[in-house]
Amino acid sequence: MNYRHQFHAGNFADVMKHAVLVRLLRSMQVKEKGFLYIDTHAGRGGYDLGAAASGLTQPRSPEWPGGIGRLWSRTDMPAELADYLEQVRLFDAFARTAFSEEAGEAAPATQDDKGVSDGPRFYPGSPRLAQGLLRPQDRAIFYEAQPDEAAALAQEFLGLKKVSVQALDGYQGVKAALPPPERRTLVLIDPPYESQDEWTRIIATITAALVRMPAATIAVWYPMTTRAKLADFYRQLLAIKQLPPCYTLELTVGGEQSGLKMRGSAVLVLNPPWGAETAMRSLVRYLAPLLAQAEGAEGGLHWLVPDA
Repeated sequence: MNYRHQFHAGNFADVMKHAVLVRLLRSMQVKEKGFLYIDTHAGRGGYDLGAAASGLTQPRSPEWPGGIGRLWSRTDMPAELADYLEQVRLFDAFARTAFSEEAGEAAPATQDDKGVSDGPRFYPGSPRLAQGLLRPQDRAIFYEAQPDEAAALAQEFLGLKKVSVQALDGYQGVKAALPPPERRTLVLIDPPYESQDEWTRIIATITAALVRMPAATIAVWYPMTTRAKLADFYRQLLAIKQLPPCYTLELTVGGEQSGLKMRGSAVLVLNPPWGAETAMRSLVRYLAPLLAQAEGAEGGLHWLVPDA
């Protein structure tokens, strides 16, 4: 796998995806009964934004200033985004302390694109965000197919009984884990989209998961690139028998004429938690102008199969 998420950590797509994830987790916790959270492509627990800017062989422009950097100092955000930002700040403070203790010195601040040292130094991956929100009655399984990444993640969560890290293909892991004893689950499918058959595997995993557990809440993050791939994905999705209520949350940071290589990202939510729609719609609408990179930025929620 060539993809290295550390170079993109904290960018606009991460902000949108992780803000949605926090909201989904909170919505699942409206009910007292516990649930199982599954992350099919967990990656690392967190990312050093300073190291990400160095690149593999030469310096590169970090992407986080155009993402989390634009939220970092704000105090006027709606509650659903303020909650996400608080989780990022908590992780940054935790990671800075750990870094300082390991290095025997203070962790240096990261410079943002204006040269102001008031941005984050460390950014959490989805495993850290989820683990930080789990209640005693909740449980998590993090799948990561890359052995080194899985080993590092397992070390981070060593000793936590409610968290399991497995060095396995997450697509297969979902099938093995469902249905869980809790009878409630939230699945995040967030692959790197390097494989030619990625979209096909996503559809197959959704189909298999719904057969095993028709009420499973499933969230799929995907980049908004070519119209053809997305149209084919939606066509295959809508062909699934007894497809449950589902909507897409879309955030574009520029219009179709912007020339941006990736002008947006989206999250498909199947069996969305009751009552989450209003907050989700507000979230992406608020982020669109804040994270815009060109004219035509938009945020919206679109039902594919309306809730009856």
